[in-house]
Amino acid sequence: MTLQTTQDIDLTACEREPIHIPGSIQPHGILLAIRLPDRTLAYASANIAEIFGLDPADALGRPFAEALPLLSEQFEAQLTDPPPAGTTRYLRTIELSTDKGRQSYEVAISRSGECAVLELEAPPQEAASSLETLYPTLRGFVEQLQGASSLEVLCQLAAQDIRRMTGFDRVLIYRFDKLWNGTVIAEDRNEVLPSYLDLRFPASDIPAQARELYRRNRLRIIPDADYTPVPIQSRDPAPLDLSDSVLRSVSPVHLEYMRNMGTLSSMSISILRDGELWGLISCHNKHPKRISLQVRNACDFLTQIFSLQLEARENTVLAENRVRLGAVQTRLLAHMAAEDHFIAGLVNHPGDLLLLAGAQGAAVITQDHCRCLGRSPDEEQVKDLFAWLSKHHQEDVFATDRLPELYPAAKAYADRASGLLSISISKVQSSYVLWFKPEVVQTVKWGGNPQKPVQEEAGSVRLHPRRSFEIWKETVREQSLAWGRSEIEAVKELRNAIVGIVLRRAEELAALSEELRRSNKELEAFSYSVSHDLRAPFRHIVGYSELLKKQEWSELSEKGKRYIDTIIESAYTAGTLVDNLLRFSQMGRTALKPRPIDMKVLIDEIRQQLTMHTAGRRIEWVVGDLPPVSADPVLIRLVFENLLDNAIKYTRPRDKARIEIGSTRKDGETVIFVRDNGVGFDMKYVEKLFGVFQRLHRMEEFEGTGIGLANVRRIVERHGGRAWAEGVLDRGATFSVALPDHHE
Repeated sequence: MTLQTTQDIDLTACEREPIHIPGSIQPHGILLAIRLPDRTLAYASANIAEIFGLDPADALGRPFAEALPLLSEQFEAQLTDPPPAGTTRYLRTIELSTDKGRQSYEVAISRSGECAVLELEAPPQEAASSLETLYPTLRGFVEQLQGASSLEVLCQLAAQDIRRMTGFDRVLIYRFDKLWNGTVIAEDRNEVLPSYLDLRFPASDIPAQARELYRRNRLRIIPDADYTPVPIQSRDPAPLDLSDSVLRSVSPVHLEYMRNMGTLSSMSISILRDGELWGLISCHNKHPKRISLQVRNACDFLTQIFSLQLEARENTVLAENRVRLGAVQTRLLAHMAAEDHFIAGLVNHPGDLLLLAGAQGAAVITQDHCRCLGRSPDEEQVKDLFAWLSKHHQEDVFATDRLPELYPAAKAYADRASGLLSISISKVQSSYVLWFKPEVVQTVKWGGNPQKPVQEEAGSVRLHPRRSFEIWKETVREQSLAWGRSEIEAVKELRNAIVGIVLRRAEELAALSEELRRSNKELEAFSYSVSHDLRAPFRHIVGYSELLKKQEWSELSEKGKRYIDTIIESAYTAGTLVDNLLRFSQMGRTALKPRPIDMKVLIDEIRQQLTMHTAGRRIEWVVGDLPPVSADPVLIRLVFENLLDNAIKYTRPRDKARIEIGSTRKDGETVIFVRDNGVGFDMKYVEKLFGVFQRLHRMEEFEGTGIGLANVRRIVERHGGRAWAEGVLDRGATFSVALPDHHE
């Protein structure tokens, strides 16, 4: 047989205290646990000897019907169908003949493992607990609910009516925040106990395992904090789980807490929202006080009605906010749809962007861009925050009202961004929309210093509940107003909408890209076919015209001779154009065969090749240091043939031409430029330079087909590089080609 008492519990670790298996009950009742498979008495409180004259040592292990036949007979049906774990069922009030005479007991049943737990509790003699007595209060509360204009009024009504039914000295409505600190938001009391209204109590007052029991077992009562626990006895070494027990003994730390508070009796009723603990109705009395099971059940019923009304009111406010923010979101979506990029739709309408989250500052940031709006940190600070978010918080939506606590660098701008709400738009290419709330300096009133005192007793360190509940003020900094549920939902929906827009545009671009690829392929095939088929006719025209000129020249008039020359020149020009067009169409069809190229040698070879175009001209060549590049040698030769040929051509009006070829290295690429002092061009037409058949000068001034520079850009881009030009009219031009250092 094992004897379990609360005195044996180590108080040095209340967070880990196994309060669901205290091994004892409070003395105002009796506990019997019947093992259901064999209906034997498995556990019993030691006071059955006093009440029933039974020695627990003899009764334990015996069939329940044999040990306590009268009880077994009355509750046979309930033992056959006990309630599921997590619930406690009130059965009825019975009368028993005990060693102390006839005694009434209120009976409840719960489930603990394979045992059914019967708890018998003697009602207080002075209790007026009939339904007729309680009904007017319950009916009045329900009627007043409809007229409650706010959450504060609703909570005050609940506090008043619970106190009216129970007669406690003080009833508090206690609400938890997200850190499980509790704040008293309503109170009804007499003058016996002091007011705790608006005071905050730390999460450590109700540890996690205690909160779980409050969630599971909605109502708990301690009639006398000075009680002596009654041990639970058993032949089973495993302690009995009393999570759903009505009589479960209480942690000694909590009893000390009550005595320090000056309340020897308490009752708490859990307020649940969607199955989670929202708060407590906490009842206190200066002196010991018993409350009948019927009154407690009525209080539980009233609290459930209160919870439903609370949920309805919060849902109404939430729905109103959703409608309001939905209109803002609709406007933002319209703004984004009207722009080429969603970012422009957001940053060009900062008012709606801030209103959506109830923020005072915002930022839209990607790897390449950062736009800060309203009252926000500066750009560099936002970029650093962006890097931290990308590394540590990659969830779709992230919210905190204590940013400096999580990210110490934010202390420097807590006045602008103590609160952060962010949405991640893309995981592949990190991009975020951020909203900021400023610091709100608050003075928090605690019910005593929230730090529990530690004292050494009997050679061990013991954690005590605080001894004073006088108001203890604390100034809270680097914290913003909390982000509301509707605000978080609104930005989450905005994220989904933005992702939808991005994906839809990506699909459209993919479709356009595929269509463009197909069209380009068809155009290349068409250009190749047409240019190939046209080469022979133009050669025939040139050939036969020259034969005509050779054989019939003397017979022709001067006008006829001029016609023949014009035909030959035009056919030759057309043939050259066809050759260039054929070459251009082949650019997209030819596979690249890159290899290292000595650019110094290549440029010298091209200069020698072009000497026929420079006869009789004064040209100063300046060739700088040219590093080797990796490229297709045939195609890259064509690039610089075009660029040097153009430089020679467009410097023709100069008495002394100057052509410079040089290079630079930057950001993993080699840039080679060709600079001349020729006729130049107007920069407003720069984009026309690299187009097919685009010319900025008249044919009479400078010959050409308008395909050369188009070939240059196409070849360079196929190598993964870039080509561009800069010029000033009549003051020369510079053409640059950038090739990556290592082309795959």
